[in-house]
Amino acid sequence: MNYLDEMFGLNGKTAVVSGGAGVIGTVMSEALLRAGARVMIWSRSQESVDSALKKMKEISGSETKAVGMRVDTGKEDEVEQALQETIASFSSPDILINGVGGNIGKYPLIEQDIELFEKVLHMNLVAGLMIPTKVFGRYWIENRIKGSIINLASMASYNPLSGVWAYDAAKSATLNLTMAAANEFAQHGIRVNAIAPGFFLGKQNRALLVDQETGEYTERGKAVIAHTPFGRFGEVGELAGTTVFLASDKAAGFITGVSIPVDGGYLVHNI
Repeated sequence: MNYLDEMFGLNGKTAVVSGGAGVIGTVMSEALLRAGARVMIWSRSQESVDSALKKMKEISGSETKAVGMRVDTGKEDEVEQALQETIASFSSPDILINGVGGNIGKYPLIEQDIELFEKVLHMNLVAGLMIPTKVFGRYWIENRIKGSIINLASMASYNPLSGVWAYDAAKSATLNLTMAAANEFAQHGIRVNAIAPGFFLGKQNRALLVDQETGEYTERGKAVIAHTPFGRFGEVGELAGTTVFLASDKAAGFITGVSIPVDGGYLVHNI
């Protein structure tokens, strides 16, 4: 085994990637798979699961290294059942990626629909962090497994983005609960960290950042680029290295409670 394999290799590990069929989730799943882990992809849509697994099969050349299932991580009983099915399919998972999340719409505060606010908050914070973390944390503690959790934070975890009130609230809470869970779980050898992507073009934000008719940046897209020292949007593949680093006990075994921005300098922009 060479040095890089020893430091970053995940052979023998099993990872669950919730939201693993999304743009970012697929990249994280691929990174873990390429590093040697067995990967279980969770998504609310069976169609999305099937599409992601097709890509994973092309990467690994195997139908057994990556499998998937439809799971609503906003329902605790479904997560409990999915965990047991994951154990039956592979083994006890060592890595949990909390990748469920997203936003719906952009509004002035006084026009924000509260039902929609609660839906986005639930998607990002309850389904996207609390329920899976609770279920996995309990299982790992009971079975003395030193697992690793990686949450998806955001630029909104540090500074609010205009008009996305529930998303701002959820992502700032994600950063807070990452630190809180890291502190509580540390005595059990469980690490809890986060990755905070900057601006990457995905399904949910593309129309917000790029005019779909002209292909030019929208005013919001131009504002993001002006605020990003690298002067461009991120390529989703640029999240892979941080994912493998935080998942590796050898490389990051003494790291917990941190959030690593992958943002092209967005957070250090100044005038």
